[in-house]
Amino acid sequence: MTRRPSSLLALPADFAARLFGHAETIVLPRNQALFRAGDPGDGCYRVIDGLLKVTAEAPSQRERILAIHGPGALVGELSLIDGAPRSATVTAIREARLSFVPRATFEAFAEANPEIYRHISALLARHLRNNNDALVATSFLSVKGRAARALLSLADAFGEDVGSGRILIHQKVSQADLAAMAGIARENLSRLLQEWMRNKLIKRLASYYCLENKAALEREADS
Repeated sequence: MTRRPSSLLALPADFAARLFGHAETIVLPRNQALFRAGDPGDGCYRVIDGLLKVTAEAPSQRERILAIHGPGALVGELSLIDGAPRSATVTAIREARLSFVPRATFEAFAEANPEIYRHISALLARHLRNNNDALVATSFLSVKGRAARALLSLADAFGEDVGSGRILIHQKVSQADLAAMAGIARENLSRLLQEWMRNKLIKRLASYYCLENKAALEREADS
């Protein structure tokens, strides 16, 4: 079995170990915000364990999840570059432990290791691509396409090949959060999940989603 990386938004291990080796550890209870949009950008965090969601508030006042981050992910790194206020809200989906590095500590580290900016730039570019993909999905994809895309995104970040092409998503994500990722109503998501389970595209295993037919779900994502 091949286990996928726990996060595609992580620093290389050697940089992470040196930058966060003596960082402050913070415990964030479930449903508590790490920071909110507009808060001062005073540093960045690295997820040790747990699960976080990055959200923006839509004009309808409905929450929209821009990303979900697990162990290894860097959170709030944009403030390291421009020092501007936070651009989104980050909240714990379940209890999380994080390492925190203040902006001044990062700047001292970067002065001695300027190549870290190349890695930070790559992370920011990936964030931008992900946000662009989300915008395209919201603007042009059907409800079914957006829901399929959300599941595939989770599989890319947290999936494990458990044989015969089946991908088990190693994070428990609620229907409400999955609907917020897709930008659709929870009732519509529930209907689609039931349809896909009947058609054996996905399965629920002890509260985890398993993609039984990834290729078919990819076709749904293009609809």
